[in-house]
Amino acid sequence: MHVPSPDRPTAAVPYLLAALPLVLMLIGLVARGPSDLAVALVDLGLGAAALVLLVRRRRHPWQTALVTALATAFSLTALGPAVVAYTSLAALRRWRWAASAAAVFLASVVFSTRWADRWELTLFYAGAGAVVLGGSTLFGLLLALRRDLAAARTAALADAQAQRVEQAKLEERLKIAQEMHDVLAHRISLLAMLAGGLAYREDLSAEQTRETAHAIQENAHQSLDELRAVLGTLRREDGLAPPQPTLAHLGALFDEVRAVGQRVEVDDAISGRESLPAQTGRHAYRIVQEALTNARKHAPGSAVTAELGGRPGDGLRIRVSNAAPPGGGTGPGGRLGLIGLAERTRMAGGTLTHAVRDGRFVLDAQLPWEA
Repeated sequence: MHVPSPDRPTAAVPYLLAALPLVLMLIGLVARGPSDLAVALVDLGLGAAALVLLVRRRRHPWQTALVTALATAFSLTALGPAVVAYTSLAALRRWRWAASAAAVFLASVVFSTRWADRWELTLFYAGAGAVVLGGSTLFGLLLALRRDLAAARTAALADAQAQRVEQAKLEERLKIAQEMHDVLAHRISLLAMLAGGLAYREDLSAEQTRETAHAIQENAHQSLDELRAVLGTLRREDGLAPPQPTLAHLGALFDEVRAVGQRVEVDDAISGRESLPAQTGRHAYRIVQEALTNARKHAPGSAVTAELGGRPGDGLRIRVSNAAPPGGGTGPGGRLGLIGLAERTRMAGGTLTHAVRDGRFVLDAQLPWEA
């Protein structure tokens, strides 16, 4: 059962209502003076004790309702605490408890008229007590319904928050998976190209063989370092570990792939690159990196042309093209990189298309770049 916090303003309302008969009797005593001081003091004392007992109505609802109901047989001021205690009991929907407390309450009300010499008065008190009990029962049910609705709303909010957390985790896993694909596909394709050179070229000198082996070793080490960096983000709460490569690192990327034998021509016509958001630059780097990786995998030895353009307000345009592979087939894992790029571009608010045009495979990407 939900217990309201004691510091809530509404927590004092039941006590104020319960104290109303006691306050009215005190005002009457001050205004008119007591006709029988001893009886008045007993009545006030029992009412005050019943009021104090209300503090226990949440821990012991049935016992509190019974005791305060019994007090009404001897105290008019105990009526307020008895009604409040019964209402709290009715809100629990423990009908056996409520029925026994209601019977004691009605019996006490009737017993309080034992000195009356008119049975009509006793009947009136019994009817009034039944009406009060009925109204208290309905109000208790209303409180229970309100409590259930609040609990359901709280549970719904908690479920919605849990779903948002799970969605955020899923999105972060997808980002990490994309980073792992982009990093590892690039490095492994470089290693495959270098290893292929060692396997099939017989005209390499001993020095060239050592340089190629050294390049393989360096790329293997870089693959491990980059893999550790990406996997390290799984232990972080703030997403991908900075710094991530951006547009400013494209020059180093082109130098790196050229060093292992991939032919790349670059046409860079970007204006105002210093104002390009870092996130957009990071997406641009990964798009170019994946395009170069695809060219090495599916059209090995072909020259690649990378065209970059754009300015603030017009967006960032990336076009990477290479000779289309014979037959247009794809190997194991084919198209998965392009699917990942399309999803990355979509999440960045841009568009990505790819097609074979005039014998060349062309990848076009457009990323937003606000002025």
